[in-house]
Amino acid sequence: MAEVRDGYALGGRMEAERPSNPQELPPSPRSPPPPQSPPPLPSPLSPAAPEIPDLPQPEPSEAYARQLLLEEWGPLSEGLELPDRLTWKLLLLRRPLYRNLLRAPNPEGINIYEPAPPTGPTQQPLETLGNFRGWYIRTEMLQKDLSWTVKQQCVDLLAEGLWEELLDDEQPDITVMDWFEDSRLDMCVYELHVWLLAADRRTVIAQHHVAPRTSGRGPSGRWVQVSHVFRHYGSGVRFIHFLHKTKNRMVPGGLQRTRVTDSSVSVQLRE
Repeated sequence: MAEVRDGYALGGRMEAERPSNPQELPPSPRSPPPPQSPPPLPSPLSPAAPEIPDLPQPEPSEAYARQLLLEEWGPLSEGLELPDRLTWKLLLLRRPLYRNLLRAPNPEGINIYEPAPPTGPTQQPLETLGNFRGWYIRTEMLQKDLSWTVKQQCVDLLAEGLWEELLDDEQPDITVMDWFEDSRLDMCVYELHVWLLAADRRTVIAQHHVAPRTSGRGPSGRWVQVSHVFRHYGSGVRFIHFLHKTKNRMVPGGLQRTRVTDSSVSVQLRE
């Protein structure tokens, strides 16, 4: 994996570049103050069914499901019980910890272990270029020939199999990660905005905003990692609103895009 370096962020640490000989990046420019509340999230392009792994056959007993999960997760705090609505078999089915909770995290099927594949300008809508199920997509126009593609989705932590006592008492780590293309279309070609929300989906409990700038050296098309871990965020978190922006430039023949891949939101118990 690439070496992780500190960079300027509006509330976090980030940035690792590929290939194996990264150069020190200059500080990113200061961005406008981040929004205090996430934008409204309309329905996604199409319904997103939970991506649930298959249960082993035959179906395990409740005791065996508990044993399997605790071997994987480690012991929970003393006195932390499952609510009546959950069983260990259901948790084994949903696997709410240590998995990516975002839908279609790699919609264009791009591999970060290779340079971003060359692509020319296109006039096709983004949603026709891959499987964007679960994402809400819009375009934000900028000055001249520039624009942002804005993609967002909201994770319902209780629907994914987590429960109130675990989130409030344990406050497990919440990790967000993304990879964007060093497209050189502008000084800043990517932004990440994440909000931890209460049950009303409006009250912001914690948030992270970052607009990194790459070095501008070496060939374009390298992948840049952005990540942040929420810790000790307080009680009441029930939703995670994930939004990233990628810069486009209008050129002869269509739109030249900055691509992004392997987006993730996951929840982990702290050691």
